[in-house]
Amino acid sequence: MFGVRRIFRVGRMVILFATFAVVAAHAAPSNQPTIEELKARVASASIGDRPRLCVQIAERQLTEADKLYAASEIEKGQAALTDVVAFSELARDYAIQSHKYQKQTEIAARSMTRKLTDLLHTLSHDEQAPVRDAIARLQRVRDDLLAAMFPKGAK
Repeated sequence: MFGVRRIFRVGRMVILFATFAVVAAHAAPSNQPTIEELKARVASASIGDRPRLCVQIAERQLTEADKLYAASEIEKGQAALTDVVAFSELARDYAIQSHKYQKQTEIAARSMTRKLTDLLHTLSHDEQAPVRDAIARLQRVRDDLLAAMFPKGAK
């Protein structure tokens, strides 16, 4: 009987500790820089670090655009979508120029294209045009990166 009580007491302590850890994790300030801080870092970063920063901005703006579209804030969502495309294209340009982070940039563009395709299916026909354009432009980003990584005729 003593063993069972002890097990339950330890179990309650574990649950209490886990609850405390979850609350503390949510209450702690995030160490992630804001999108504006990341944008400011791009100009001062080395050419090899710029693709990674641009991809981070594009991915975070895509998350924001998804939230805005879900909240029916279409105009704000389109503004965030513009950043997604612009920073994806910058990431492509910097990756090709520096010959760094090309594969990761292509993978990120592919992932963002999938997320935009999922978003496209949740929108009315009238709201789909900017998302379709963004998908097409991200596909061009991927194509350009793949062409840079695997040039024709090179063996």
